[in-house]
Order: sequence, then structure tokens, then C-alpha cells
Amino acid sequence: MPLSSLPIAFTLQPPATPVLHHHHHHHQQVNFGSARRVVVKKSEFAVRSVSSADDVPLFPADYEELLDQAKEASQAALKDGIQLMEIEFPTAGLGSVPGDGEGGIEMTGSMQLIREFCDLLVAPEKATRTRIFFPEANEVQFARKSAFGGASFKLDYLTKPSFFQDFGFVEAVKMVDRVKEEDELFIVGYPYFNVNEMLVVEELYRDAVAATTRQMIIFNGELDRIRSGYYPSFFYPKLAALSKTLFPKMETVYYIHNFKGRNGGTLFRCYPGPWKVLRRMGSRYVCVHQQEKMPTLKEVALDILPSA
Repeated sequence: MPLSSLPIAFTLQPPATPVLHHHHHHHQQVNFGSARRVVVKKSEFAVRSVSSADDVPLFPADYEELLDQAKEASQAALKDGIQLMEIEFPTAGLGSVPGDGEGGIEMTGSMQLIREFCDLLVAPEKATRTRIFFPEANEVQFARKSAFGGASFKLDYLTKPSFFQDFGFVEAVKMVDRVKEEDELFIVGYPYFNVNEMLVVEELYRDAVAATTRQMIIFNGELDRIRSGYYPSFFYPKLAALSKTLFPKMETVYYIHNFKGRNGGTLFRCYPGPWKVLRRMGSRYVCVHQQEKMPTLKEVALDILPSA
């Protein structure tokens, strides 16, 4: 999988879309909660956020607190029966912006954070019913030898590289061959290096989640690239269409996006709370704007932060 995050300027015929079958489940809604804690090695300077009395939760002081918040938000959404969820935050530092970290290092960091998040979210007896998808087959092998060594989670992949990968071809993967009847929760890790990965995620949701009681979390998928039109719809019509087909069904349960510069700040959300625009003032964050619906990054950068 190429580490460059730039889209190629042309596309060849995409691979055949994986075919999945519906699995109709009739078991009861399950609470995936776990009381266990994992110590995260990465840390930040303690920075508190303050604003109005109802400003809960606060912006996280470090990655340990971030994972706790993401777990609480995910548990609340799972309990509310939301089927498709998104978690998005920077992995190169809580104050970093996309591109600050080097691709391969960010992927490895995301893998470790996914493991720690899963250990917090998923009760031990539910681990074998939780299937974690990585972008490619070779990353599953790497995960088993590193962050997921000894774990009971089911590890899986979205695409399998082919000889022609550099030309945009990847081998079609039939999800139905590996998705099992007893699977209850899917977690999809960082599906953004190859444009086909998010198309497979849509297929997975449509054919293995939507008509079932399963639930799915997309973890650091950099979906803002698709939302913002980073991939021109002329060259990537299927990818651009996700904004109208898949994204309206998705709840962004935990989100951090930083804006640098003179009018810098942070867009923050922790389900079920509102979307907040925060500005860092010395050693604290102050909420300067909040709303119920997710604003576009352009609105935050050009309208909300300059006028705050």
C-alpha cells in the first residue's frame, strides 16, 4: 500500500466489488462495555478546557484521557443503537494537523491506539465477536506480531495487494468468506491510503451491517478528505458519492481536528454532546462556538474562528 496520501491523477477500472450476504441476527443488543483501563505511553502537556458549566467533557489532556472519552462516547452510541460510527483524531500529537506525522509511523501509532481502544471498549467475553479490519492483508500479519499479539479479537482486512497495485488494481476480497454469523461489532482501522478501501467499507456496511443488529466503527479513516472534495468527483465518482450515500447514515461519535495559524483552534465533538469550536488560550481551551450539527472545516476556518 503506497504511503503517499496524494490521489493519483487518473484511475483505471476499479476491481470487482466484493459481494456480501445479509446475516439476519435476532440476538439482543449487547453492551460492549468494559471497566478495564490501559495506560497509553504517549502523553501531552496537561491542557484543560474551560467554558460554560455544561462544557463536558473537557478537551483531553493526553491520549489516555482521549481513549477514555472515545470509549465513553462509543458506548453511549452503541447503547443508543447507532449502527455506523466514526472516530477521528490526530495521532502525531493532540495539537497536530493532518500531514504532521509520517505515514507509516501514523499507521503504526493508529494500530496501537486501536488495540488500546478495543481493550477499553470490548468486554473480554465479547472479544471473539469483534472483528477488526485493517486496510491490507499484510497489515493483519504485522498486527498479530505487534500491537495485537495474544489478542482474542478477530483480525481481518479490506483489500489484498495484487501484482498491479501500483496501477490502482487490488485483488477483490469477498467479505462473505470471512464475516461470521456470530460477529457483533466491526472496527475498521484507517481505510484511507487506497481509494478502494472506503468503497469496500461501504460494501461491508451495506451488506453485512445495515440489515442486521451489527454495529461498525470507522477509526481514523480521514473521511474529511472525502467530505471536503479532496478527491475530485470527476476522477473518483464512487468515492465522492459516499458523502450522499454512506455519510448521512454515520454518527461521528468522537472527533478532533486542529486548525493552525493566527485564527487557530480545534473542532471537537464527544457524543452525545454538541460540536464545539475551541480556542487555546495559554494553558487552557475555551469554547468559542457550539452547534448540534457538524460544521464544515471551511466554515470553521473561514467563518467561525476568525469571528470568535
